[in-house]
Amino acid sequence: MVSIHQLKYTVNHMAIEEVSDAVQELLLEGLVTEGKTPFSRTHFNTCFAEIEALLQRAGYHRPLDVVGYQGQAYAMFDPSRWDAVEVLRWLKEYVEEAAAS
Repeated sequence: MVSIHQLKYTVNHMAIEEVSDAVQELLLEGLVTEGKTPFSRTHFNTCFAEIEALLQRAGYHRPLDVVGYQGQAYAMFDPSRWDAVEVLRWLKEYVEEAAAS
């Protein structure tokens, strides 16, 4: 098991290029799920502040929030563009579709 300190170190030392896709998704859609970022669910749980700082260094300066659905999927989103309940519904559909596949 990786300690929180190791996770924070990993996130803080990721190259800016690694998060450019996530930044583009946020700018275009306002929503980024785990499958569209270099971050795993563990990072979402323990290192959100570091992820947010990394995205800001990559050029995304809007506020961010994270919503999780039953510990199976997480979404990072721009709360000025999306309502948390709407994101949670989207995640529920996303998880249910993935389970059905």
